Amino acid sequence: MTTARTILGIESSCDETSAAVVVGGRDVRANIVSSQVKLHAKYGGVVPEIAARAHIEQIRLIIEQALDAARLHARDLDAIAVTAGPGLVGSLLIGVTAAKVLSLAFDLPLVAVNHIEAHATSAALAVDPPPWPAVALVVSGGHSSIYHVRGFLDMELLGQTTDDAAGEAFDKVAAILELGYPGGPVIDRIAQTGDPAAIAFPRTWLHEPHFDFSFSGLKTAVLYHVYGKGEKYGSAAHLSAQQLADVAASFQAALIEPLITKTVRAAQHVGAPHVVVGGGVAANSALRAGLRRACEEAGLHLHLTPIEYCGDNAAMIAMLGHELFQAGRLADLSLEPHGGLLRPPRHKRRKTRRGS
Repeated sequence: MTTARTILGIESSCDETSAAVVVGGRDVRANIVSSQVKLHAKYGGVVPEIAARAHIEQIRLIIEQALDAARLHARDLDAIAVTAGPGLVGSLLIGVTAAKVLSLAFDLPLVAVNHIEAHATSAALAVDPPPWPAVALVVSGGHSSIYHVRGFLDMELLGQTTDDAAGEAFDKVAAILELGYPGGPVIDRIAQTGDPAAIAFPRTWLHEPHFDFSFSGLKTAVLYHVYGKGEKYGSAAHLSAQQLADVAASFQAALIEPLITKTVRAAQHVGAPHVVVGGGVAANSALRAGLRRACEEAGLHLHLTPIEYCGDNAAMIAMLGHELFQAGRLADLSLEPHGGLLRPPRHKRRKTRRGS
């Protein structure tokens, strides 16, 4: 029987400073998130130096708030779990340093957590028992990947984006349409009054046998549609409100269709009965609705990560950290953050002809 350990999770991979207290891997006693959206909005994206500085200013306060909300002291914890990568190295360094300080000061074990793997398993925060084996779709500003999740500690990468991540594409298209930052929520909102079939934007690799994605061509197609040949217009100012909504809806449909199609196909390929979805883009209403329909038609069980755990958060870090801790997979004070994956994916890519 698994012992219920109390884990403090720390997340600082990008532009959210977060700390959470989770007991037994599922019981979230506190999950505090401080967003930097307002700091980065005027730049149209995350500025690494600004992000790191904001983490420095917030990290201690956020950890104290999480412990206070859980009515605990650091000495009551069993371990510290921290995001060690992937992400912005400067931002990761702040969280890792805070975790090492707490580990040293209170003689607590230290656990290094892979940020993407935490997103891949985040749906389990609301599902008991965990829905494994499953195929996990991880869609965020920095990542768009499909994993075969056999268990918390056994994941295989099946496919990923070869260029822009889904969230990055949302941000870039929102910039083209002059809708502001972040792009995902505003496009999701505006698209609800648009026609998703109004413009035939490309669905790259939709019918290819592999599970990779490519969204840079879709972004370029939107740019050419809005600006015209030879950048005739130079901005989106000439579009009416309805035309703007149609572009947003058509772009969103073109981005979401490959995500849904390939996720369902991947689940059928590996014989997984469950599909889980995590990451910031997993909060998109059209994606959630489309996945529900597709999984129902395919006879798959869909488990959507609750909205509050879709974005970067420390609850998912503490949850996966609990499993790593129980398995004895500990780090030490020599832990350093990694901008890339903590370990190479354990799979051999199939050789297929790439088409579009």
